[in-house]
Amino acid sequence: MAVLLLAALAAAGTYAARHLATASWRVAGDAGTAGGTSDGFAPDAAAGARYPKAVSPVDYNGNGVDDYADIVAGARIDAENRPAYDDGYYEGGYPPDDRGACTDLVWRAFRNAGYDLKSMVDADVAADPGSYAAVAPRPDPNIDFRRTGVLDVFFAKYGEKLTLDPADHAQWQGGDIVVFQHVKHIGIVSDKRDANGTAFVLHNMGQRQRENDYLAFDTHMAVTGHYRFDVSKVPQGVLRKWS
Repeated sequence: MAVLLLAALAAAGTYAARHLATASWRVAGDAGTAGGTSDGFAPDAAAGARYPKAVSPVDYNGNGVDDYADIVAGARIDAENRPAYDDGYYEGGYPPDDRGACTDLVWRAFRNAGYDLKSMVDADVAADPGSYAAVAPRPDPNIDFRRTGVLDVFFAKYGEKLTLDPADHAQWQGGDIVVFQHVKHIGIVSDKRDANGTAFVLHNMGQRQRENDYLAFDTHMAVTGHYRFDVSKVPQGVLRKWS
């Protein structure tokens, strides 16, 4: 069973690429959407104002910006850089800045808030291998932090579990983590919303527009995880600062 789960995790990034290859994305200048249509491609300031932004009580990197805002800003930097989609294996773990998959947007977002997500995941896998059966008994620090399924376990442990329904608009806040189909795809919830109040997602499937209203598409991958990171839950033996 562990071998099968490991294979599923390894396939997560390539699934996104295949999903992209068979879809028409709604982006500026494109017609249609991935699997359907949405009503609110452009962010709507009035809708955003209806749902006050969640503010983290923590400013981990001490830059005067709360963690959630820093996570959104870091995710947006990666989205605007539009790295070429690449879920390949790299010695040392990190792909070049101009390459990456959905999971790379996430660790880069957390880096902007001062967290070394790779080191935190590696430490947690070592401390609690039973929670990470899919990568046991041979964890690999070069890739584990870039597996959607591994991050799903990590954030389920160290985050507040929230609604899976995109229509529960107020619960979707900038800086949240959203996981699709357990091991298939992951992104960061944006601080922007469409006209109906549905939160945008910052994510990388290789699409042109990396911040979009994916949750409003008529057809999108099922949401199986929605978390708000809570650093107070992270043991000191796992917590790592980016340096």
